[in-house]
Amino acid sequence: MALPTVERILGRDRVIVVVSLSLCVALSAWYILDGARTGMSPVEMSVETGPGGALLAGTDDMISPQAWSVRYGVIVFAMWWLMMVAMMVPSAAPTILLYGALHRDRGARGALEFLAGYLAMWAAFSLVATSVQGVLAASGLMSAMYMNLATSYLAAAVLIGAGLYQLSPVKAACLDHCRGPVEALIRHRRTGRAAAFRMGLVHGRFCIGCCWALMMLLFVGGIMNIWWIAAIAVYVAVEKLAPAGKNVSRIMAAVLVIAGMALLTTSFADLMWT
Repeated sequence: MALPTVERILGRDRVIVVVSLSLCVALSAWYILDGARTGMSPVEMSVETGPGGALLAGTDDMISPQAWSVRYGVIVFAMWWLMMVAMMVPSAAPTILLYGALHRDRGARGALEFLAGYLAMWAAFSLVATSVQGVLAASGLMSAMYMNLATSYLAAAVLIGAGLYQLSPVKAACLDHCRGPVEALIRHRRTGRAAAFRMGLVHGRFCIGCCWALMMLLFVGGIMNIWWIAAIAVYVAVEKLAPAGKNVSRIMAAVLVIAGMALLTTSFADLMWT
């Protein structure tokens, strides 16, 4: 028996949104795996260093400052943004689909406008991340070979800071928003022109509040280290979507602080023996 016309339209709209989300993730992942026009091979780098090789390769010596051209800065920004798309859209997909279901009168367009707002917020985050990377590179604190922090002391500080942020009220509030999309969409409902886009901006803001410190871990393991990219993306999805996500968040806090303290202790010990 054929589905009623309305149900067929809703089903078609859902397919359009799912295909669009899948294409966003797939094309972004392909761009990153292809090197993001940086002249580097993430696959070869990740195979060579392994999950922790870039971190262990830190010299704690000052590296020659790296001057960026405007063109290279744009390349790095595109790398960060598309990496965020590949990492964050999968865990945001249920909320995007839910928004489309709650606003059926807009069809697929509403969900896609929501996605556009969400990605715009991550573009803003990527601009900040690019600026941070540029400052670190100009200060001689970034390894050009592995695209990670060249000093283990700073890497330890990032690990400890990210762990402590996991326990902060801001993190808890943002995680609650991401884990309860129905309540969040109702509480932050927007009306009028570009309502879907503005709702996407709101959701993106909360996602950044939830995950920005985790993304800073890429500076520790290597910004284009596939092991770290995949691990963080999977962890973010578990934290947001799994029933025990809040407990997982607390466990990760302990893991990061302990890892940071261990790295700091090891670095001090090496300093004492040299």
